[in-house]
Amino acid sequence: MAENLTRTSWSSARQHIEGEAAENDVIVVGSGPTGVATAVMLARHGVKVTVITRETWVADSPRAHITNQRTMEVLRALGLDDAVQQQASPRGTMASQIVATGFNGTELGRAWSWGNNPSRQSEYLTASPVEGCDIPQNRLEPILLGEAARLGARIRFQTSFTGIEQDADGVTVHVVDGVTGRAETLRAAYLVAADGGQSPVATALGFEYVGESGLANALNISFEADLSRYVAHRPGSLYEIIQNRPEGPARAMIRMVRPWHEWSASLVYLGERNSRLTAEEAADEIRRAIGDDTVEVTIKGLYPWRINRVVAAEYGKGRVFVAGDAAHRHPPTNGLGANTCIQDAFNLSWKLALAVKDLAGPGLLESYSAERQPIGAQVVNRAVDSWVLGADLLPAIGLDPSLPLEERSATFAELGEESDAGAERRRRLREALDEESYIFEAHGVEMNHVYTSSAVVDDGTELTYERDAQLYIQPTSHPGARILHAWVGDATHTVSTLDITGNERFTLVTRDRGQAWADAAPTVAAEFGIDLVVVRIGHVGDVQDLYGDFGRRGGIDEDGCLLVRPDHHIALRQTHRAEDPGAVLRAAFAQILDRQAS
Repeated sequence: MAENLTRTSWSSARQHIEGEAAENDVIVVGSGPTGVATAVMLARHGVKVTVITRETWVADSPRAHITNQRTMEVLRALGLDDAVQQQASPRGTMASQIVATGFNGTELGRAWSWGNNPSRQSEYLTASPVEGCDIPQNRLEPILLGEAARLGARIRFQTSFTGIEQDADGVTVHVVDGVTGRAETLRAAYLVAADGGQSPVATALGFEYVGESGLANALNISFEADLSRYVAHRPGSLYEIIQNRPEGPARAMIRMVRPWHEWSASLVYLGERNSRLTAEEAADEIRRAIGDDTVEVTIKGLYPWRINRVVAAEYGKGRVFVAGDAAHRHPPTNGLGANTCIQDAFNLSWKLALAVKDLAGPGLLESYSAERQPIGAQVVNRAVDSWVLGADLLPAIGLDPSLPLEERSATFAELGEESDAGAERRRRLREALDEESYIFEAHGVEMNHVYTSSAVVDDGTELTYERDAQLYIQPTSHPGARILHAWVGDATHTVSTLDITGNERFTLVTRDRGQAWADAAPTVAAEFGIDLVVVRIGHVGDVQDLYGDFGRRGGIDEDGCLLVRPDHHIALRQTHRAEDPGAVLRAAFAQILDRQAS
């Protein structure tokens, strides 16, 4: 990508586009969670951004919904966590995954989910200042969209992308206004393709993808039904209904959208029939899953989709970057979709802002792909592996799809038998449910993101995990990691370490004996023209280490420091005072920003 980027300043690019139909720093194509989150973040950086979308408004169905702790931290940094919580279902309503033969049928078992396991709640409570929640995409998007518009982002609905060219100074984007039918040409320094799994931008520019598409057909059925009598006492985000039917095992994944009357169902077992299902047939399938014909079912929409295992080989080509579903496509298992999308935006936006302001060289933007592509690959693989893992449940309970009905019925009945075969069947069922912790309790996959790129200064140490890195969060101050959460404050306020970092600028975190770092920081910041805030955590510092957690787990001595990026990730760790703190900081910023001090 480096050969396509130049150090030409944006002021030069502005002269180049003078007289064009519109002037933008960044154009974002797509108005889903990725696109509007990117617009919010860029606007907060003071970047002129236009969002182009062929849609007329926000998502028309629930779609993504699980919002994990890391994404809530991002939304907290944007000042939107309270607005999101007001529209969301709290963590407690997502307590379990329930497996049963029907809503009024035999319950086969439960698995704790999304931080509600009593034996693991302390991990979630100590990991972050916020909790995860359940907010459907059609409720999240208006919040993000409204904030983007409030901050000055331009939102162009009913505008279709038709083509793109890029050169050394910027990108030329061709669009058609869906209201007037008029073709237009827009110009910007950079473009973010947040235009979904069929990304026209990525197709136009020949982005390469690795993996497999079309692993299976699926259908989301949005419906309303008052199921409170069957679920209010056993709250959960997912109800897995398994039935032994003559035509084969049926497995309906029915997800809570709003307790306890709005739902979304996925019926993967129908295979190719999913694409032809009518509303009436969908209602029949839902009634069979409920098992109570007195419950009124109202179908609100049918939304077909395909299960993919695909990730972009690179996230950038010249001045164009892919993010969200345009970069990674996978099933919804683990609830990682929209979370990964919003975190892509958090990583990319501050880098674009510095590039637009001519405060960074091309290496900083190249670090976006270096950092987020491995995360995208991990998420895609985890989601598909979890989807496959879920399929192991059917054979475990005796419903091997390859067996005829009579044999299936006999092996399934073993679950209730007082016999060795029954004991073995029940053991396999419990084992399969416990294995699904990799789906519903993969806290490490959500939180253990550690970046390796030129935007992180390697300190030569090796990162190791003492526990399963997919299941358990393991906070660390290793360069590239997100700064660990610790409560700090004074007599007037209590905040998280995540609250005192980020906020569209770099932060130098020191401790009681870190004055030399604090003295050097203003000079270095002025040389690079960047916003750098020093926060001293100590007995007489800017804030106190209220419970001693930062001192115990922060990874630096009292005379060390952490340089934290605008996205909360650690760019530099110095465990002790350096002989020349200014030289250390100067070298770090030169590497991170890919430039020399002026």
